[in-house]
Amino acid sequence: MSKERARRRAARQAEVERERVVRRRRVARRERRRAVVRRLTPKLRRGRTGRLARHTRGERAAIVLLTGAALAAIWSFVDDLALRLALVVLLLLVLPAIVVIALDRRT
Repeated sequence: MSKERARRRAARQAEVERERVVRRRRVARRERRRAVVRRLTPKLRRGRTGRLARHTRGERAAIVLLTGAALAAIWSFVDDLALRLALVVLLLLVLPAIVVIALDRRT
């Protein structure tokens, strides 16, 4: 009886070991495949860095277009050159605060 149990246990252990070997082989093959794919695919930087990284492309376009419209309005409606320059400098100084107030996502 005990010899039969030992034989069955040995068979079970052999089966478990075969499954482990197959699983290890499969995992190693998958890792090699992933390494090859990783090596062959070009590395592109997808993320944006810097101050404008927080804004979407549409938001950045709106910032540029509205600033351009404000500059055009200043240059077309104000006659005095000194006042034009002062307003342009003031606009450029206040622009970051306007962008934060208008587009800040922290609510």
